[in-house]
Amino acid sequence: MFICNKSFILIIFVITTSFIFTNDNYAIKMSKIIKLPQPKYDGSTSLEQALLKRRSIRNYSKKPLSINEVSQLLWSAQGITDKEKSFRTVPSAGALYPVETYLIVNNVENVEQGIYKYDVEEHKIVMIRKGYFNEQLSFAALNQSCVKDASVIVILCADYAKTTRRYGDRGIKYVHIEIGHSAQNVQLQTVSLNLGSVVVGAFDDEKVKKILNISNTEHPLYIIPIGKL
Repeated sequence: MFICNKSFILIIFVITTSFIFTNDNYAIKMSKIIKLPQPKYDGSTSLEQALLKRRSIRNYSKKPLSINEVSQLLWSAQGITDKEKSFRTVPSAGALYPVETYLIVNNVENVEQGIYKYDVEEHKIVMIRKGYFNEQLSFAALNQSCVKDASVIVILCADYAKTTRRYGDRGIKYVHIEIGHSAQNVQLQTVSLNLGSVVVGAFDDEKVKKILNISNTEHPLYIIPIGKL
């Protein structure tokens, strides 16, 4: 006859629950995935008007962004435009796409604060760190208030090796060109959504990498704070 040992069962329960609730990475991977709404392809602002009105805006209201606005912003940065060929909203040398897009969420309706990575293929965001990070990122960006006050912050990073393996040192230039395409797309999209944004290049690379908790192969190149007007 099998006799259950209550002490043994209790130990197993504690170990199991401890793993579930203390292994943050595991919990994040399992539960902090947000499928983004389908982006719209027919905004009310013409390209010409967006170009005309684009300005660097550093002051934002405290109104939250919607998940639909987040969807549009990330799609404009690196979203898929041709599923069969996996083409994106930006040109990329050799269609290698070395850019990785991160999103720091501070004030978005029904979205928990934290750092998310944009999954281009699935058009979703995956939390990689939970919590409030605007202040830390502002400190890394020479205490710029626009970073601290933003509702969301798009951070464009690049893995140079994806491009330099094919094009050698010339690939570094190609990566920088692609980052520029993405940043301009985001800026024009903010105009179309009646939001404010500014591109920030002054920051401590290593501090930003530590905040994002990214590998040594990825390098942050652009910070884009965004908020309501």
